[in-house]
Amino acid sequence: MRLLHYLTRFNLADGGVVRAVLDMCALLASRGHEVELLTCDDTDIPAEWKAGAPGTPRVRVIAPPALPAALYKKSQLEDIRPLIRQADVVHLHACWTSSNNQLARMARAMGRPYVLSVHGMLDDWCMAQKTPKKKVYLALGGRRTLEEAALVHCTAQAELEQSRKWYPRGTGVVVPLIFDLEPYRTLPGPDLADGAFGPVGTGDIDPDLPVVLFLSRIHFKKGVDVLVRAAGELKKRGVRCRTLIAGTGEPEYEREIRGLIEQSGLRDQVRLLGLVTGTKKVSLYERADVFALPTSQENFGFVFPESLACRTPVVTTKGVDIWSELESSGGAVIAERTPEGFADAIAGLLADAERRRIMGERGRAWVLEHLDPQNIASRFEEMYDRVRGKGR
Repeated sequence: MRLLHYLTRFNLADGGVVRAVLDMCALLASRGHEVELLTCDDTDIPAEWKAGAPGTPRVRVIAPPALPAALYKKSQLEDIRPLIRQADVVHLHACWTSSNNQLARMARAMGRPYVLSVHGMLDDWCMAQKTPKKKVYLALGGRRTLEEAALVHCTAQAELEQSRKWYPRGTGVVVPLIFDLEPYRTLPGPDLADGAFGPVGTGDIDPDLPVVLFLSRIHFKKGVDVLVRAAGELKKRGVRCRTLIAGTGEPEYEREIRGLIEQSGLRDQVRLLGLVTGTKKVSLYERADVFALPTSQENFGFVFPESLACRTPVVTTKGVDIWSELESSGGAVIAERTPEGFADAIAGLLADAERRRIMGERGRAWVLEHLDPQNIASRFEEMYDRVRGKGR
């Protein structure tokens, strides 16, 4: 099958959408499909792909849209036209990309079906941000692109239920994202993280204290402030633990979080680690007793299966589109997005080592079974087969 994926930027600093598309394309190409990536920024596309290694996606880099509102001019669209013509299915990503509307119209005119992955961008919380601007975008062509898509791809039932009000005449489908399990099949153990990060603060910190881990972007949406306040609540209750915050964000917001830690008297309980990646990240999940993310909104959220794959129980909110699946896995607790709600959930888990052990085993088993990449890839192939030929 010939598949054309379009995302304007492949820069991992932009968040999970980039990783999702990279993993999706890599696995589909490894299964024998002709996968081509069309983009204006190939920063984090693997070097072997750019070099045209066998069994990898082909990469086509084009100049950024030259017109206002991030639209392509006619000559740029003519360069894109042959790529759409040779595709069996065009797969567009992210619903606030105005050039998606141009490629969608071109695909329809040429009889090529397209799928649009919305990546959580139509969730209720997201739509409550800059609502007037988003409604104007939908009215000026975004809704048409959604409704004329062969399928609108969502990663969870909760995402589909929230999003479909914005494309009432369209058709949605649920297929989980592809999660690369290879780094988690054989776990490195917690010693690597202990050696890299050690105790939290500068005081007399017991290195054997239980660890609460946050690993994500340091962004107001993620609820870092809620977790810091939850750490303060745990301290008041006499629950001894250390909280590690791994990730980076806007410098101003990071300063706010550091100030909150100081004002709350938590310098010896809460530590910002910066960006943690690779094997150290996996080891850090293993070192943690609880993974906590009090987010306002999350689509698929790779950090959740990462944590569960490392046998670390999760505490999160109903703002996560896969919250029901996480809860059903037996490896997660869904809490109210308040300092008290998170303190209650974390304290309950820290007080019961056997419960954590059981949740850890259940969570890992669920990830290995339900998020097996080959099974998910088969579902993507079924989705593409379903729409192939629809545009003709």
